[in-house]
Amino acid sequence: MSISSTILRFTVCILTGLHALALISCENKRPQKECISFEEMRDPTNDTLSDWSNVPKGLQASFITIDDKLPKSVAPRLPLNKRVAVAGWKGEKVSAQLLLWSAAEVDQVELEFADFAGEGSSLPASVAQARFVRYVMTDEFGPGCGHRKPEDFAASLSADMLDNLACFDVEAKSVRPVWLTFNIPSDAVAGNYKGALKLYAGGRSVEDFEIALEVVDQTLPDPSEWLYHLDLWQHPSAVARVHNLEVWSDAHFEKMKPLMRMLAGAGQKVITATLNKDPWNNQCYDAYADMIVWTKNKDRSWTFDYTVFDRWVQFMMDLGIGKMINCYSLLTWNNQLHYNDAEKGGVVTVELKAQSKEYAEMWSVFLKDFTRHLSNKGWLEITNIAMDERAPADMQAALKVLESAAPELGVSLADNHKSYRDYPWIKDICVGAGNKVTKEEIAARRAKGLNTTYYVCCGDSFPNMFTFSAPAEPVYAAWYAVAADFDGFLRWAYNSWVENPLTDSRFRTWPAGDTYMVYPGARSSIRFERLVEGIQDAEKIRVLRKNYTEENTPESLEKLNQLEEAIGYFDTLAPSGDWPERLNDAKKLLNPIRR
Repeated sequence: MSISSTILRFTVCILTGLHALALISCENKRPQKECISFEEMRDPTNDTLSDWSNVPKGLQASFITIDDKLPKSVAPRLPLNKRVAVAGWKGEKVSAQLLLWSAAEVDQVELEFADFAGEGSSLPASVAQARFVRYVMTDEFGPGCGHRKPEDFAASLSADMLDNLACFDVEAKSVRPVWLTFNIPSDAVAGNYKGALKLYAGGRSVEDFEIALEVVDQTLPDPSEWLYHLDLWQHPSAVARVHNLEVWSDAHFEKMKPLMRMLAGAGQKVITATLNKDPWNNQCYDAYADMIVWTKNKDRSWTFDYTVFDRWVQFMMDLGIGKMINCYSLLTWNNQLHYNDAEKGGVVTVELKAQSKEYAEMWSVFLKDFTRHLSNKGWLEITNIAMDERAPADMQAALKVLESAAPELGVSLADNHKSYRDYPWIKDICVGAGNKVTKEEIAARRAKGLNTTYYVCCGDSFPNMFTFSAPAEPVYAAWYAVAADFDGFLRWAYNSWVENPLTDSRFRTWPAGDTYMVYPGARSSIRFERLVEGIQDAEKIRVLRKNYTEENTPESLEKLNQLEEAIGYFDTLAPSGDWPERLNDAKKLLNPIRR
C-alpha cells in the first residue's frame, strides 16, 4: 500500500483469465506488479464444493455491511451495490466493507481513492485506507475453557486479519473482502462529501464506486483523552519469537513500536509489566521474559536490576500509554519465584505459598526496593501490584505483605471469585463478565477515584472477540460497559500469539482467537477495528450526555431520553436475537443532525 498526498492505493493481485480481461477497459493501464505473500490454510469445510457456475465472468464487487463475514469458498448471492454511505464525527474512524469474488483467477487488483469533495471544502484521499482481509483458521466455542484437540472441534476459515500487503494472488472460486477505513480529520468541515473508489485488475480499470461521507458537526476527543478505561495485556516476548529477534534488543523494541502505537490509538490506558518469573506459568505459547532481574548476593543481600522494566515503561509512555502500570504479580499461578544466586553461581527457583514466612520475607525486601525505585522515577502513584484470578485466601495473605512492606503501591485485581466486595479500597478492580456489580457500588468507587471494569475470557460465549465471533460483538461489549456503568473493559491478550498466528488462530486450551486481537507486523483485525468502534461509541455517548444535559432544552432532554432508553437495552449479556439491529439503531442516535 502506498500513500501520497492525494491518493491511497491498496493493491491486491489476482490472476485474470482472457474472459475476465475482455471485460476490462483498456484505459488507465497500470504497471505490472509481482505478488509475493504467504498462503492461507486450506478450507476444511464442504464450502469448497460450492457451485460457482452461475457467477458472471470477471471480477465481481459489491459493498456489504461491516456486520457480515462471508465464507471464503461459497459463491455470494447478493445484489450488486456500488455505493456506500458512512458517517462519523470529526476525529472519528469509521469503516466500510467491499466484497470481491471471482470464479476464475484474477491478477493484480488495486483500489485507488480520489479526493472527497464537499460544498466549499474537500478532504484528501489519504484520509481513506483499504486493507485486504485475510482468512485464518478458527474453531468453535464448544465448552469454552479447557484443553482441546483440533480434531474434536469443527474448523473453518474466518475473515479477520487486515493485511498490509501491497499485492496478493487470489485463487479461483474464492471470496476476498476489503476493509475500508476513513479517518476523519479533527479539523474537517462538517457536511456531506462525495468520494470515488476505483477498482483495477490486471493493471486495467474494472469498476468505479461511489462513497458518501457525512462529517457530523461534533468532535471526538483524541484517543489519549478518552475516559473509557481500556486494558489489553501486552506480551513483548511473543513479538521477539515471531520475528526471530533477541528479546529486549534494540530491534525488538523497534519492531514493537508500530504494534504498540496501534494500541495507543485505541485509547489503551495500562502498561502490562512483570515483577519476576512468568506470572501465568507459561499458559501462552510464549513465556513472559523477565523485566526485573533479582540477584541474591554472597552476603545474602539483594540487588534488583530494573533496566528492562524502565526501558519498557518509558517506551510505552513515549507512545502515549501511561495512566497505569500494572505489575504482575505478587501471586504467580504456580507460586514460584526465581533469582540469580551469586553464591551458587546460577538461577534458583523456589516455590513459596503466600501464607509462608519465606514468602513475606522475600517479597518484602523486593517491594521496599521497588517502591524506592518507582519514587525516584516518578512512577509510584500510577503503579499497581496486579493479581489475576487468585483465590481469596491467597489474596488476603499477599495484601497483608503489601500493606506492611509497601503501602504506597496501588493494587489491581482481575476477580473471578466474586470477592471484589472484600477489597472496596482496591484501586483497579475488574470483574469477570456475569459478576454483576451494582451501579451504586461503581458510582461510590468512582467518587473515591477508584476504577471498576469488567472482562471476558475463554469461558464467555458472548460478547467476545474470538475469530469466529460475530463481527459486531466487540461493539456490543462497549455498549454493555456503558449500560452497566463500568469504567471500561479488560481483555487478557492483545498479542499473545499462537505458533502460526498469521494463518491459524487456534490454541491448545481456549477457543480460537482468545489469545490475541491483532497480528504480527502491526496488522489489525476486524475484531480490533470493531473494538475501537465500540469505544468511540462510548466516548460519543459521554459527550452527548454532557451536551444534552447542559443545553437543558425540551428538545435536548428528549434526545437524551431516547439515548438512555436505547442504552438500557444493552445492560445484559443475554440479549434478544435481534441485537445487531438494535445496536445499529442505537448507533444512529450518536450522529445527531444540528439544525
